[in-house]
Amino acid sequence: MTELEKIRIDKWLWAVRLFKTRSLAADACAAGKIKMDGESLKASYMLKAGQTIQVQKEGIRMIIKVVKLIEKRVGAPLAVQCYEDLTPPEEKDKLKFPSVFYEVRDRGIGRPTKKDRRAIEKFKDPDLEE
Repeated sequence: MTELEKIRIDKWLWAVRLFKTRSLAADACAAGKIKMDGESLKASYMLKAGQTIQVQKEGIRMIIKVVKLIEKRVGAPLAVQCYEDLTPPEEKDKLKFPSVFYEVRDRGIGRPTKKDRRAIEKFKDPDLEE
């Protein structure tokens, strides 16, 4: 088997299991969620080993260094050997505590009233003057 020099980024993102389907990986590229050096990448971008990319997924920005290029989808233990996750710990913490970053209301109680909204804003920012 020959070693790959380049591969389409959407295909690689799918092969290393960062996205469930290749079309989801292509859609993420089209939406500007896959970047390198601040520039959005197209799905057809030819990725090389050693490059570092930023992947925005599920509300966090992952930083991934490409270690090995593969074109076929492999099992999770093999897939993690193909990249190095350089994501800062504070980004990973967003997955652990999602309610800290957005508000959660009980199902069925409806939208907050004006009084509720003011109480929420005061709770979030106690320095807020009335």
